[in-house]
Order: sequence, then structure tokens, then C-alpha cells
Amino acid sequence: MDRGKIKVYLYTRVSTAMQTDGYSLDAQKARMKAFAEYNGYEIAGEYEDAGKSGKSIEGRAEFSRMMEDIKSGKDGVSFVLVFKLSRFGRNAADVLSTLQIMQDFGVNLICVEDGIDSSKDAGKLMISVLSAVAEIERENIRVQTMEGRIQKAREGKWNGGFAPYGYRLVNGRLEINEEEAVAIRTIYDQYVNTDIGANGLSKYLEDHGIRKLPRQNGTNTLFDAHLIRLILKNPVYCGKIAYGRRKTEKVHGTRNDYRLVHQENYLLADGQHEAIVSEEVWQQAQVKLLAQAKRYEHIHRGKDEHIHLLSGIVKCPLCGAGMYGNKSSKRHPDGSFYKDFYYYGCKHRTMLRGHKCNYKKQIREELLDEAVAEVITKLVSNPKFAAMMQEKINLKVDTAAIDQEITNYEKELRQIYSLKSRLTEELDGLNPDDRHYLRQKNDLDERIYKLYDKIESVENQLIEARAKKTSIEADKITSDNIYKVLIYFDCLYAIMNPLERRQLVESLISEIHVYEERQPNGQWLKSIKFKLPIIREGMELSLDSGEHIETVTLLARAR
Repeated sequence: MDRGKIKVYLYTRVSTAMQTDGYSLDAQKARMKAFAEYNGYEIAGEYEDAGKSGKSIEGRAEFSRMMEDIKSGKDGVSFVLVFKLSRFGRNAADVLSTLQIMQDFGVNLICVEDGIDSSKDAGKLMISVLSAVAEIERENIRVQTMEGRIQKAREGKWNGGFAPYGYRLVNGRLEINEEEAVAIRTIYDQYVNTDIGANGLSKYLEDHGIRKLPRQNGTNTLFDAHLIRLILKNPVYCGKIAYGRRKTEKVHGTRNDYRLVHQENYLLADGQHEAIVSEEVWQQAQVKLLAQAKRYEHIHRGKDEHIHLLSGIVKCPLCGAGMYGNKSSKRHPDGSFYKDFYYYGCKHRTMLRGHKCNYKKQIREELLDEAVAEVITKLVSNPKFAAMMQEKINLKVDTAAIDQEITNYEKELRQIYSLKSRLTEELDGLNPDDRHYLRQKNDLDERIYKLYDKIESVENQLIEARAKKTSIEADKITSDNIYKVLIYFDCLYAIMNPLERRQLVESLISEIHVYEERQPNGQWLKSIKFKLPIIREGMELSLDSGEHIETVTLLARAR
């Protein structure tokens, strides 16, 4: 490199939404390289983010790498060249704060197409104005899209996405699917006219051979209680179109994090589709839903309430269902209180949701709790255990599969936006004097509306995929913490309170299996299945210092 030349970095970006300007990554690079050559700048590094939104600087790996290189001063650059300010970012606060960091390290920004140089007197002012404008434009696009959806809802039109169960989409309109509607009518009829609830309805439908027909957005053939409640709450079934039942709200204390929040007040309009149930029946269902929600609303646990350490985690040896904690209060012959005893019993000992189990035995809690704690204590006292745990803590999490999924969604979004751009150009190029102009315009409008629906669907999938990746990485951190706790388990367990012990067990163990009968050595515990890959292979530990041959098998989670 020529030490006498001014050194620069090139930064290029094409977002999922930025295809209409026609500035590809190659086009941006060519323009900036020509600018650098004309001004005698030496390009010390190139950074490229393809398919990345300008909403924030978060998630742009190459941008972050460039900023780290600037901070390290490894190349001694004086400028960062971008094609336009919007390629640098569309969030005004991000743009200005990032520029300030760059300038703290003696690096300025040049926007080639905009003719802006932040080292000049008027440069930073222009950047402030243009970045604010870019953010406003992004918000306007969002608002316009939302307004279009609100208008469709006001007109009673279906607003996109898969048709709700019981309907099919025909030319963008909802029509009753009689084959599916049978289940919808049965759900409302039974819920409104009997004492049965959502859980009971699930069993009722199964007993009467009414199953959910597989379709493109779901192949499960069972109507579970959650799905039934969603059906009962959906006003589409009484001939209405709702908009705004869920709202995206900014997470307090963050800049770019959002979450979906259910709204009590939302737009409800008469739909252009036929109702499956009457509005009166739907209203009756809402009243019952509200009453049941009130009946089962969460009550805070009392300070003195007993915590069952293994409740739901220990499994019934006959039916495999969870065994839950029960209390038996013993009294003296005169009726005075003597002592409370706690047991684990199968949740299906009595008829529940259409299931009944014949396993009547109840296992004393302290026997099973102590056995589980003893097994883990013996496991962590193994000389090789600490080394194994340290090895797992140092392992890197593999996100290759989810990274590929995210890449695929980003690619699909770019393709959809490219198609939308072409349709928009075609719409703009229509001849108003053409006798088929209105038909052509309506056709293109409808196709563009459908693309917005597709964009929303893919964006939601992309959000879920990114959230999944975040969850995977967070799980790695959580797992590391649990491993560290395990290393010192014998010391920590003794000083933990019952709630802390329960939280640790839930994080650590997925299932505990017991024998049908108490063993000769007095033990019920048969095996423990861990959520985390704690041991390489199944191993056995004796619970009675080797006096008997009965042992407990430890099962690691499959990798």
C-alpha cells in the first residue's frame, strides 16, 4: 500500500426492501471505486451486508466488523465510503451515534451519491436531516401498508394469509368449507349449550370421530384445547372481519425490540363472507370464555404453600402420565391434627379429560426427592465429572441449520420485493387512455396486495427464525450456568430453598421413572432422564453403597 494515500473503507448494503432503486451491490461498488480512484483514495477494506435491513445496525455482521476495525485503527483509514446515506442506515439515532463513534476515532463518512462529507462544515447537518427523512420514509411505508389493510377490513374483505379452519379462499374471498364447518358448528353448539369446557370439547370431538382435516397450515388431526379456544374467540365465524386484535408494541427500554400484544379494542366490520354460526351464539361463547377465564385466573402462591419438587416430572409406571403432589392430613382419634404427609400420585388416578389409570399407589415425596438428590450428588462427585462439564461449557453452539433457514427467508423476501418492484413499474407504466386501463389496474393492485400478504407471512417466519437462533444461543448460556451449578451441586443444594430447588430440577431433568413396586432396597427410583447432555452414555449409580444390586440408570438427552 502507498503510505502517502488517504485510506478508505467501502461499505455496501442491499436490504430486503431495497430493490426499487435498482442499486445492486455490484453497482454500488463500481460507483464507489470510481469515486475513490478519481480522488486518489486507497481502498483498505471492503464490507458487504446483503439482504440486511437498514432499520437498525443490529444484525449487520459486516457493519459491526467494520466498526471494530475502525476502533482498532488497524488500517489507519480516514473515511468510510457509502453509496447513499440510506445504505449506511435508516434509523436517525443509529446513524448519528455511529458517526459520532467513527469521528471519535478520526474517521468520517462520505456518501458518494448524496455528495455528503461529514468532515465538512455542512456535512453532519445534512446527515442529520437525511437520516431523519429516511426514517420517516420507512415509517410512512409501514403506515401506508397498514392503512391498506385497515381499509380492506372496513370493506369486510379477508386481509390475507391462510383461510381460517371452516373456510376456503376462492379468488381472495372466504367461502364456507362444509367438510370443515361441521367441526366449527359442533364446537360452538357444545360449548354454548352444555357445561363442557375447551378441554372436555377436545375429548368430545375425538370420541365422536370429529377430527381436524390436514391442510397446508397444519397437519395435526386433533382439536386441542388451545385451538378450540382460538376458534371460539375468532369473530370470523359469525360473519365478521377483525383487524388489530394483536398489536406490535415496542419493548420498553429498547430501541428496536417489539412484541405482539393482544388488544381489547379492535376494528370489527361486517364481512363479505357467510357466517358459520350466528352472532348471538358467538356472543354467548365470549361470555362463557370470559367467565371461565375469571374462574381460573392465577392466584399468587402463598408463602407457606408446599412446593412439590418433582411434580409432573416423575412419570407413572403404567400410563406414562405425570405424577403430581398430593397431601394427606393425619389426625388423632379425637380428630385433632397430627401431621401432613405428601405423596406423588398419577394424575389419571381419577377420570380426567377422558383418561383413567389403574395405578393407585402413591409414593412418599421425601423418599423420591432424597433419592434424586442422592443420585445427582453421587454423579457430580465422580472425579471425571468436573472435567466433562468444563468440556461442555467450552463447546460452541451450532447454529448452521437455523442460519441457513434465515438466509432462505431473506432470499425469499428479496425475490418477493423484486417482483413487487416490477409490478409497481408495470402499474406506473399503464396507459390511462387504454380502454382496459381500469381492469389492468385492478388486476395489478390485487396482485400487489397479495404480495404484501406474502411479505408479511415470510417476515413473520423470519422473525421466528431469528428468535429461534437467539433462543438457541440463550440456551447455550443457560446450559453453561446449569453445568457450573452442577459442578458445585453438593454445596449449593444444601442451602437452596424449596422453590430454588424446584427451578433447578425443572432446568436439569426432563423425566423421572419409577418402579411399579417398591424395590427390596426400599427405593422407587428407576431412572433419570436429563434435559442436557450431561453424560456420554447411560451409566448406573448404586443408591445404597453397593449393599444391593439395584441401581439407578442415568440417561443423557440424545444429541
